[in-house]
Amino acid sequence: MTSSRAFCSQAETSRRWLAIVGIGEDGMAGLSEEARRAIADAEVVFGGARHLELAAGQISGETRQWPSPFAKAVDEIEALRSKNVCVLASGDPFHFGVGATLARRIPADEMRVFSAPSSFALAAARLGWPLQSVETVSLHGRPIALIRPLLHPGARILALTSDGAAPAAIAELITAEGFGPSPFHVLEALGGPRERHVSFMASALSAESFDDLNVVAIEVVADEDAHILPLGTGLEDGLFEHDGQITKSEVRAVTLSALAPKRGERLWDIGAGSGSISIEWLRQHSSLSAIAIEADEERAARIARNAERMGVPQLTVVEGKAPAALAGLAVPDVVFVGGGATAPGLMDAAIAALGTGGRLVANGVTLQTQALLIDCHGRHGGELIEIAIARAAPVGGMTALRPAMPVLQWRWRKP
Repeated sequence: MTSSRAFCSQAETSRRWLAIVGIGEDGMAGLSEEARRAIADAEVVFGGARHLELAAGQISGETRQWPSPFAKAVDEIEALRSKNVCVLASGDPFHFGVGATLARRIPADEMRVFSAPSSFALAAARLGWPLQSVETVSLHGRPIALIRPLLHPGARILALTSDGAAPAAIAELITAEGFGPSPFHVLEALGGPRERHVSFMASALSAESFDDLNVVAIEVVADEDAHILPLGTGLEDGLFEHDGQITKSEVRAVTLSALAPKRGERLWDIGAGSGSISIEWLRQHSSLSAIAIEADEERAARIARNAERMGVPQLTVVEGKAPAALAGLAVPDVVFVGGGATAPGLMDAAIAALGTGGRLVANGVTLQTQALLIDCHGRHGGELIEIAIARAAPVGGMTALRPAMPVLQWRWRKP
């Protein structure tokens, strides 16, 4: 039994043609003997210019700097399966790193991975912050607006940035959102001889530039007018820029419950108005995606602004009238129809776009739309519910409940 296990281990090792080596700013000094040997034995070594320079003394094979676009590199690496290949990465290759990208195409049992401490781990160690209680986000090549949902009083945030100008841009953003009093740290070139740690109040950081290799750390403090995005659904209508075409807060909360987002799903938000539904959908989990379809040019532009302000700049906005605008879009898992349901062929197109098990939720306020939803329910089944909201308002010298227009909602799952 023991020899069989040993034989399997040797066979597995022989198939592991790709070594991924995490390398820090301390270069070879921070690597294990086995990691150094993986670099020395490689016939081809891939990496950024900085990584290749750090490992230059250990490399005996051919070096290849990352091409642009990066996707070409994965093709090149896959084509070298018959050789010993090494990829140099920053820190932990599977924490916002190249390892995750390669693993989408190359099985784990063909890899050997040598991880170094990630920039987040090093930053947390320098600051004395328990990493499990810190919010982490990579802003490397991504919009800095992604930090907005994390801005809650008392939160600690570590953000990996793209370049030396990013810390000042982040400080400017959070100050504009009302978090100027926050202690703000910039940790540069962590783990190497050039390491530096500087601290400011966010509002005091000017246009100073830093080393391109930096992590921003924020201890979030809010002023009285801070723009804090609550964690739940049904956000206040006033948080969105809109012209009146918005699914109101209470109805939006019920609608998000009906849409029931699940990890990795894609939403079509048809007749998106202000984009409030697709924006709240995206806020539920980072794996979700959404496409907002809006015929009006001004509203489409407004949706993009709302998405940026609400910290979900990844929302795709399609300007065009459904159903024609639906052609060629990535297939949805869930469809919401908030406006334009009575356009000829729209509901049929939405139903046809869904795969088996796909979900559709449609809201109707006008009698015409409600009649259409009742007809859809009669033909396809599902659920019909009425959402009726009333708010207290003055009546003379007293107070009464003033009802809003009721919303008829059709919920349906494709068999």
